Amino acid sequence: MRNKRFVAVHRGGYLTKDNHRGLMRWARECSEHVLPLIDEKIDKRLIHALNVAKEWENDNVSTGDAMKASLDAHAAARESSNPISIAVARSIGQAVATAHMADHSLGAALYALKAVKHAGKSINEEREWQIKQLQQLPLEIVELVLTTMKKKEKGFKL
Repeated sequence: MRNKRFVAVHRGGYLTKDNHRGLMRWARECSEHVLPLIDEKIDKRLIHALNVAKEWENDNVSTGDAMKASLDAHAAARESSNPISIAVARSIGQAVATAHMADHSLGAALYALKAVKHAGKSINEEREWQIKQLQQLPLEIVELVLTTMKKKEKGFKL
């Protein structure tokens, strides 16, 4: 069962629209930060998904549009054999899926860490960068994200 603190108010949860948008921004930024790790041509579906995420933040596209972009990003991940590209694509797919359920933002951050690991870079430095970006959100959201990420991180084998 989902934590109601990640569920939007209009769906019976506690997450305000502003905080939901803030989580989308953070998730998108986490994905954008690792995009340069891809050393091949970047699939246009990934760029499109990031643009849709940004437009959703500004209330310019529907959640349905965001979900379609998420599915397309995950399709790009399935079509790749490069572990870095796969992790980045999954990060982007999770980021844009934040429109549907805010806890997908955690997947964006965790897959970004996985991309960093596959690239042989410092996971700790990336995690610190993510936390610094997260600080732009209210303290209760920061604490919720950090405690939930810690629980989910084991499944990502970081």
